[in-house]
Amino acid sequence: MSFAASPSTTIMKAYRGKLPLSVISVIVCAFAFLALLYTERLSFLSSNPILKSKSCARKAAVVKASDHQPAEENLEIPEIDDRFEFDPEECDITRGKWVFNRSINPLYNDSSCPYLDRQYSCVKNGRLDFDYRHWEWQPDDCNLPRFDPERALRKLRGKRLLFAGDSLQRNQWESFVCMVEWTIPPEKKSMKMGKVRSVFKAKEYNATIEFYWAPFLVESNSDIDVLDPKKRILKVDSVAKHSKHWEGVDILAFNTYVWWMSGLRLKTLWGSFANGEEGYWELDTPVAYQIGLKTWANWIDSTINPNKTRVFFTTISPIHTRSEDWGRNNGLKCFNETKPVMTKNLWGSGSDKTMMGVVTDVVKKMKVAVTVVNITQLSEYRVDAHSSIYTETGGRLLNDEEKADPGRHADCIHWCLPGVPDTWNQIFLTLL
Repeated sequence: MSFAASPSTTIMKAYRGKLPLSVISVIVCAFAFLALLYTERLSFLSSNPILKSKSCARKAAVVKASDHQPAEENLEIPEIDDRFEFDPEECDITRGKWVFNRSINPLYNDSSCPYLDRQYSCVKNGRLDFDYRHWEWQPDDCNLPRFDPERALRKLRGKRLLFAGDSLQRNQWESFVCMVEWTIPPEKKSMKMGKVRSVFKAKEYNATIEFYWAPFLVESNSDIDVLDPKKRILKVDSVAKHSKHWEGVDILAFNTYVWWMSGLRLKTLWGSFANGEEGYWELDTPVAYQIGLKTWANWIDSTINPNKTRVFFTTISPIHTRSEDWGRNNGLKCFNETKPVMTKNLWGSGSDKTMMGVVTDVVKKMKVAVTVVNITQLSEYRVDAHSSIYTETGGRLLNDEEKADPGRHADCIHWCLPGVPDTWNQIFLTLL
């Protein structure tokens, strides 16, 4: 058996045969050249960014940063956004944070929209800080789609949308109208304002966006001629006076809360107002609220065809009249607040959890499905976005003396527009 000679054996034999020195030099140089090529090849592979692992790249960046300053000051690692597209069955809209975004501008302002009450026109009324317009609600688990006015109008084609409730529901209604009306030519839209009922028409879409004033939803002696809270009597067993205006509507959106919170007990009656001062009972506010909501729910269940009408209920709009709730012990209600509260799960004294629970209990027992638009938690953080002293009262703007006394006169119930109610409508449209 014979074996092929290895290169080293050949070289050794050649050496013993006393090859010329020049030949030996050429062979040694050739081996050195091959070794150099091999080393350079390894260097190329290690420096090629396509072949590097990501962890190595981050390490290199840290080393480079440390030449000048600490890595944590110079290195920005982008946050991975693993939120999913909005799904009302999967996304908890109440969990999230307000994110400031200067590049996002409102779809309207209080000068461009001709339908805004002066009560909500804060900039027109002298407010000089505008940051409250640029905060976006960002849920923890999902991406909330932006409000698309054309999409909203397409959904409303041939339909009536009616917001029924108190002045906070009117706050939301005006926001909704202002977010869509600017896309419609003047000759193709109209507005009829009334004390009880107002109607905006988008003629090209054969759609109406309406508001109906019913602060308790049930009847009261204070619906039109607003009485002192001590003189109010609620007819908790009837919505008939109001509900005749809700019939035939395709999309109904209700709210009621703040008017119920005028005291620990409310005067309530069953039957006719004719009995007057002699015919009422005083009930604890949550009890009266529950009876009133059950009356509303019974009307929905007995009257509404869920195949033709969608029903929504908007939860508590928080009141920010106690600055201690968000840790400002020397504050004057919501006056001079310029940023949202960033404390997670803030829940102030202006949102009654018992009343919130009443809504939950009543809605879950209804036969007709009611979509709850839960705006309470996200609105709790927005102490900066109320009308404050930039508002009107009794049909006139606050005077200088009243503005100088925000502890008494700041409106920490209603919201500047554009503002927080735009986010409510953003959520409402996704649910719609």
